[in-house]
Amino acid sequence: MRTLETLIGGKWVTTGAWIDVHDPADLRAPVARVPALSAADVTAAYDHAERGFALWRRTSPFERARIMTDAARLLRERVAEIADDVVTEMGKTRAEATGETLKAADFLEYYAGLSRQGYGALVHDVRPGTRTHHQREPLGVVLAITPWNDPLITPARKLAPCLAAGNAAVLKPATDTPRSALHLARALHDAGLPAGVLNVVTGRGADVSEALLGDPRLTAVTFTGSNEVGETLRAALAHTNVRFQGELGGKNATVVLADADLGAAAEAVAAAGFAQAGQRCTATSRVIVERSVYAEFTALLLAETAALRVGPGLAPSTTMGPLVSARQRDGVLLAVERAVEQGATLLAGGGRPADASLGHGCYVSPTVLGHVAPDLDIWREEVFGPVVALCAVDSFDEAVEAVNDSVFGLAAAVFTRDLGAALRFADLAECGQIAVNTTTSGWDVHHPFGGFRDSGSPFKEQGEEGLRFYTRVKTVAVHFGG
Repeated sequence: MRTLETLIGGKWVTTGAWIDVHDPADLRAPVARVPALSAADVTAAYDHAERGFALWRRTSPFERARIMTDAARLLRERVAEIADDVVTEMGKTRAEATGETLKAADFLEYYAGLSRQGYGALVHDVRPGTRTHHQREPLGVVLAITPWNDPLITPARKLAPCLAAGNAAVLKPATDTPRSALHLARALHDAGLPAGVLNVVTGRGADVSEALLGDPRLTAVTFTGSNEVGETLRAALAHTNVRFQGELGGKNATVVLADADLGAAAEAVAAAGFAQAGQRCTATSRVIVERSVYAEFTALLLAETAALRVGPGLAPSTTMGPLVSARQRDGVLLAVERAVEQGATLLAGGGRPADASLGHGCYVSPTVLGHVAPDLDIWREEVFGPVVALCAVDSFDEAVEAVNDSVFGLAAAVFTRDLGAALRFADLAECGQIAVNTTTSGWDVHHPFGGFRDSGSPFKEQGEEGLRFYTRVKTVAVHFGG
């Protein structure tokens, strides 16, 4: 078992308390341990972040870009080691973990490029002899709370624009998957990030939450995770001037119209529903199919599902790994059991794999449920596992209505050969991300990303839009006479 240190004030430190990290493919023994920081350690992290911000905000944007670009290079050089650690703490396949590592490097490079640009614009002034502009400035110390499902790319998605804009950060990675975030921190540290600009709090939420949220130097919180925790954070910050960004839950739908390429649609639904064992915020979990092609599409989707190979992420033959923890596995299995009790038809999966060699892991067979009525819990509640629910409709309008009949609004897709139907769907679907003839997942670093309704806050992530959250606007008027 490896013992790891965490980054506080530019130094790699340990404490006398530890958090064990387990491989969800085999829970019998921990694979690593990280420091379990205390509330006092959090206060020290903010002390260092305050000093780090004072330096970093005055650091040349070109130097910031150099450091972030060098960190991206280090991630790519270390991709094999990092990917294996992502696999053995989260459960992804090696291919998925490799892709995540390279995409994290993309985020650093992308925002390094944007950091070279000025943030603001020249504006007209009615006063004679006056030149006015507005400029964007960093906020200060930002708290980033990141989830276990994308343990490397989500910290990169948040830290890259945060640091590019000149802020300092306190990063709280998920307790289940802290090693991935520590790889990102080490790459930034090794690339020359000044002490205190990034501090990583590995700790249990019950021990550090109050200190993380209550520090007077905190200016913004960016969070990705469950609606329950998101609402708790929003409530805790409601009476403060601390800015909040939340990327929360989803119940993403794919619509398959009668004129669609059904084979391509089935392949895309399987990819979006079962990749990463369904543990993605943009995973397809609802499939709305025109009734005339429902049976044919279902058969194609079941064939795609049967072709999946469940197993440890490091095994070359594996195409779907385990869920992150026994807690997550058991919650998914309970949701499927409840769906069947409520009237859904179990078409595939629904339990743990029969292979005895997988008995010590957190596996759930890829599951397809048919004839799911809109009032079933499985149709409305986020499951966050390899479960796809099917529903038949009679028209385009009914399909759009079914997509929008949700408290969530993150991602939706439509499969059709009709350009008019595709464009109407893009206009009518109440979601932040719309896909046509492709998966609900797979948004790139320069694509603004975020949901509507209960799927998140108004602040988007990614792209140039992602910088808005991490900056404030100052307007400057200069009277030069005349």
